[in-house]
Amino acid sequence: MSVKGGAAKLLHVYIDVEPVSFNRGFYTVDIRFFYHVTLQAYLGNPIPTTVEGLCVFDKRVILFGSEGNAKIFSSMTREGGPDPQSLQRTNLPIAVVEAVDPIVLDARIADRRDRCDRDCELCEIPDFISGCFCGGLSSGDDGRRIYITLGQFSIVRLERDSQLLIPVYDYCMPIQFAI
Repeated sequence: MSVKGGAAKLLHVYIDVEPVSFNRGFYTVDIRFFYHVTLQAYLGNPIPTTVEGLCVFDKRVILFGSEGNAKIFSSMTREGGPDPQSLQRTNLPIAVVEAVDPIVLDARIADRRDRCDRDCELCEIPDFISGCFCGGLSSGDDGRRIYITLGQFSIVRLERDSQLLIPVYDYCMPIQFAI
């Protein structure tokens, strides 16, 4: 019949960084948020039923991360072959996402045919995310889904290793002389 807002908890965030073609120094950061949501569903009687579910949200940002044209080498080489540590690493910046648990702003029941098919497709859900729920997850094939609006605060930044030169000065304790 109807649903009321409840609580949401951020479970996990996937992050992927790719360089932007033809724009040197810019990178796309694709972020996928996984949320555990608890709602109050009213099924015809005045006592609500607690409903738990999974929400998935994708976000893409483009950030400047400078040009990393340096080649990476390491002292941990292997005799007679290329350095496997350097082959696996690239010079992409590291994306960091800081996020807090969101708040539920709105929840509505909608017929599946009212939304476009793209919204109704379930993304691949990792096993450790599915393990956070007691029962199995339903894909909403009964023709109805619950659409939720969440308020999410997050900070996305790119980080890159940098070498700093810090001067070191000698320090000596003053000595008192007795005369």
